[in-house]
Amino acid sequence: MNYISFLAPSGAPTFGVVRHGQVMDMGARGVAESLRAWIAAGFAMPGPFAADHRLDDLELLPVIPDPGKIICVGLNYSDHVKETGRTDSEHPSIFFRTAASQTAHARPVRKPAATERFDFEGELAIIIGKPGRNIGRAEALGHVAGYACYNDITARDWQRHTSQWGPGKNFDGTGAFGPWMVGADALPPRGETRLTTRLNGEVVQQATLDQMIFSIEDLIAYTSVFTRLMPGDVIVSGTPGGVGDRRSPPLYMQPGDTVEVEIDGVGLLRNAIVATD
Repeated sequence: MNYISFLAPSGAPTFGVVRHGQVMDMGARGVAESLRAWIAAGFAMPGPFAADHRLDDLELLPVIPDPGKIICVGLNYSDHVKETGRTDSEHPSIFFRTAASQTAHARPVRKPAATERFDFEGELAIIIGKPGRNIGRAEALGHVAGYACYNDITARDWQRHTSQWGPGKNFDGTGAFGPWMVGADALPPRGETRLTTRLNGEVVQQATLDQMIFSIEDLIAYTSVFTRLMPGDVIVSGTPGGVGDRRSPPLYMQPGDTVEVEIDGVGLLRNAIVATD
């Protein structure tokens, strides 16, 4: 089963379970107030699956619309480190996104008028399921609720205003997160799990998850030292090489483009780029 946040036909935010293109509305059943809260409660099914909606009829929300923390990791694939002219770091490079900077699968991403360097970054998102502090690597996967696709879309010019990356990473509605969360046990072996980013159908990034410099376990162990990880927190684990900013000539997204992030066994996230109103 897959897990989504979405707008009910009434327009109210809710969440549910997807099976074979059908959706069971868990919010309508009162199991919790949000997917984040249901994850914290153990997200056990209240009974047999019963369809309430067709997935294709729904407007999705970011998988976790209200995360307590969105911890993002930079420079976590060697080919991306190399294309930036840097060297591998002893510790993960960490920055943060706000919840307001997120958007959902199939929603248009508005290119801010303030940037001319609007870039794609396909990534794996790790959704925390169990709280913890100072989590050991051996226990780390036991704290994962599931995984999702993420596009850490970046305004590169704003990213470079200072040594802090935050401005380029936090324009409203630019962090695409979806379409759903798969359970922690659904992720294939990492050496067989490809992360692919496409721009207008052309592959621009591709790697397997075992190419991360800092693994899923490493990231959970490291971040849980400086902050208590809580259910519904999101760790966005870094992007492979091939970003538009490091190509010659550069390849930035423009209105009219379509960008996709696909991860084997996880899903396919698609967004159209449109001009700012």
